[in-house]
Amino acid sequence: MRMLAEFYPEFTKKLDEIDAMYAKDMPIDEKTYQFICLALSIKGRSAPCVRKHFKGALAAGATVEEVSYILALTMREAAGADDCWTHDVLKDWQEIISGNSQSSKSCCCQK
Repeated sequence: MRMLAEFYPEFTKKLDEIDAMYAKDMPIDEKTYQFICLALSIKGRSAPCVRKHFKGALAAGATVEEVSYILALTMREAAGADDCWTHDVLKDWQEIISGNSQSSKSCCCQK
């Protein structure tokens, strides 16, 4: 965001406006908001955001046990989604191995 703030401040200003809107008109409680943001931060692999929303959840009344549950839930749901997606991509694995799969021939990674 630092580069955006320097070279495209109009964009970062709009993000600040969106943040203010969320804070003003939030239809969920703060702890739930922090849990959602924590899960998204984990999936987005943003270390500063994970720390921010970890602390935010605790400040909103969450216990470490509740935060641990959110961590486990996020990891489990991610594993399930990864499992489903990967199996869908590799559903024709025998065709891929044999070289007969159209998907293996149209890959951008082919040399």
